[in-house]
Amino acid sequence: MTLSDINVGVVGVGFIGVAHVEALRRLSINVGGVVGSSPERARAKAKAANLPAVYESVEALAADPGIDAVHIASPNYAHADQVRTCLAAGKHVVCEKPLALTSADGADLVERADAAGVVNAVCFNIRFYPLGHQMASMVRDGTIGEPRFITGSYLQDWLLLDTDWNWRLVPEEAGALRAVADIGSHWLDLARFVTGKRIVEVMADLHTFVPVRRHPAGPVETFAAAGAADEGELIEEPMSSDDGAGILLRFEDGARGVVAISQTSAGRKNSVSIEIDGSKSALSWFSEDPDQLWIGHRGRANELLQRDPSLNAPEAVRITAYPAGHVEGYPDTFRALFAQIYEDVLGGGPSAEPTYPTFADGLDVLHVTEAVVRSSREQRWVTVER
Repeated sequence: MTLSDINVGVVGVGFIGVAHVEALRRLSINVGGVVGSSPERARAKAKAANLPAVYESVEALAADPGIDAVHIASPNYAHADQVRTCLAAGKHVVCEKPLALTSADGADLVERADAAGVVNAVCFNIRFYPLGHQMASMVRDGTIGEPRFITGSYLQDWLLLDTDWNWRLVPEEAGALRAVADIGSHWLDLARFVTGKRIVEVMADLHTFVPVRRHPAGPVETFAAAGAADEGELIEEPMSSDDGAGILLRFEDGARGVVAISQTSAGRKNSVSIEIDGSKSALSWFSEDPDQLWIGHRGRANELLQRDPSLNAPEAVRITAYPAGHVEGYPDTFRALFAQIYEDVLGGGPSAEPTYPTFADGLDVLHVTEAVVRSSREQRWVTVER
């Protein structure tokens, strides 16, 4: 069996669903069908984006014996039930974050996936920039000494205006937590992956900078042009979810951290930064210059390490697809992540130590984000309950 013998279904035909389809096709994995919020919308999107056949429902997709794996890229509220449906049908499952809206649901999905013995993964693709794996390798081998201080941000501007709109602004569809759940979860996973340390306590300040938004009656595509909702009659809607957040972090073994998260930072389209300050040296990486890693020193000149298969650690080389000087960016992270996942699919089940984020990783981030909500509400340090 080869990758081209695998048939995959994708649930969700928005921005992320299409990204999944494109990455799977790059790996020569066959995308056998898609499911949308409605068959009509799915058929229209399938025609426009050259997507494959449309299934009438997730149940119909899961019931097809010809489908080996299912990718869930639907609105957040639907994830848990859709994953359960696919697990019950014996499918391997790749789910967008968040895995579920609550840690209770997340824990249930972890148990069900383990019982089913199927490959299960959460799409924390940001850790799959090659230099993310390079940083993790350098921390593991002691290059920077003991990690002490982890700082960074994840900033976007696509929800800056009061006419910017998307289903992620609707708590019934996305959950009560928005910016932290949507993009902050990626940073939290990246910090844990790179340092190898879990977050054990948080002090969070969540804020809604745009208290009232104006939107059309119909849906607006994710990352639509600024002001795309500013046409026709608009509905005014009070907002309660977080536009931005500042979070202090305590990691196991005593490391400290701080992260800023915002979807209303003008000029920042999809900007991720992370720095790990160790007892010997420091590492700093920025997604807008993804092929360059800064290495800081005290007693000698600082260094810049390029993404280069001839220079990087084996863990980074394994997920690198192009030679040095040929930039690998956001779409390539999906290809790199899916390549790791489908090695296990070819093997028939999850390996003893998966090289990709599993449902258990998704559950861990849910525990952290729930602590973030409690901390902001109660204005105090909160322990992450696992």
